[in-house]
Amino acid sequence: MGVDNMKRSYVIEYLDENEFNKRERALKRYNMIAFKKLAFDYSPKLKEGNFLGKVVGRDETIKATNYELSLPTDDLFVKVHGEVVLHYSVYDDSNIIVFKTITPDTILDEGHRTELKTYKGVVLSKDNSERDKFKIDLLNMIQH
Repeated sequence: MGVDNMKRSYVIEYLDENEFNKRERALKRYNMIAFKKLAFDYSPKLKEGNFLGKVVGRDETIKATNYELSLPTDDLFVKVHGEVVLHYSVYDDSNIIVFKTITPDTILDEGHRTELKTYKGVVLSKDNSERDKFKIDLLNMIQH
């Protein structure tokens, strides 16, 4: 079996592993759907060389392509806090994928630091809980 027939496999590294792990743990706690999809579906596919999401840029000096991959989540969460997105880069010459961050970083960082409450099934920011409740109530009124 020649080198051409062998499937390339990639190694996942982190821009800042500690910060990424904090956000990933918060994702696991407050958004299990997105966490499971990332851990058990998307990460293995990325390691196999199936790059998911949309290309958002290219850095020719370091030969890297930047991607954004939307993770599945509840519509109400998206409307209140924003889409859950994995930001990563693929380095052409070294078979390395670098996980940069997961957004929305504000709510994920806050969820890592402190226990967050939920309101009607949506995580509330401690700093902006009244604003979040207002958004949730407004969105529920519009839907009904």
